[in-house]
Amino acid sequence: MHLRNSRVRCERVAGYHCNVHRSGMAILTVSVLLPLCGFAANPFLDAKDHKPVFATFRGTEWSDEIGRDKIPLNARVVTTRIAKMPWGAIFKIDFTDLKSRSEKQREIRPDYFIVTDNRIALLNEEDNDAAAKKISALDKQPAFEPNDIYGITSGTFEHQEGEWKTTIKLKGDLCIYEARHPSGHFKKIVWKKGAGLVEYASGYGAHADGYRLKREATSQKQ
Repeated sequence: MHLRNSRVRCERVAGYHCNVHRSGMAILTVSVLLPLCGFAANPFLDAKDHKPVFATFRGTEWSDEIGRDKIPLNARVVTTRIAKMPWGAIFKIDFTDLKSRSEKQREIRPDYFIVTDNRIALLNEEDNDAAAKKISALDKQPAFEPNDIYGITSGTFEHQEGEWKTTIKLKGDLCIYEARHPSGHFKKIVWKKGAGLVEYASGYGAHADGYRLKREATSQKQ
């Protein structure tokens, strides 16, 4: 089963939704082993149970409507394991209670990730809840498209499709995902061992719109 994903999303912001499509020949360089053994907990995204984990993220946002200066942006991020399989797990990450001085409230769509012992892959279907149920019933993990891969546990990862270039690197206890386009579009996600998501950033155009959020604190409340 292949997961369909040929784009990097620019989340709905300032009252509109933008999809940035990737096109062209794909070039893939991977130096990561793909063991076929049973699922072991992924150090960058894991949970003991299905209880949601809450975290406070703080950062900045910018847009043409806001003006030249960046303004503070706060959010509550909720990470929930919604399924567990013999070969992996599925997580949903919600961005709630976004607050800033902007007149138009920013919206960041929830992300769904399929996690195996050596991969974190984005689930990007029209109905992610329905897709998650189907995938959780599989006996074996699905094959991941290069565009879907958002985290690794060893080696390095590079993928280029058209003018989009994606790199994933490990640095200490961090796994850093970055996707960039010459036009200024970008997305950055940072995972930390034992903590999960610690940084989330996305931008559209040459400073036309975007945000950066970094994790401040977490708690195990339901």
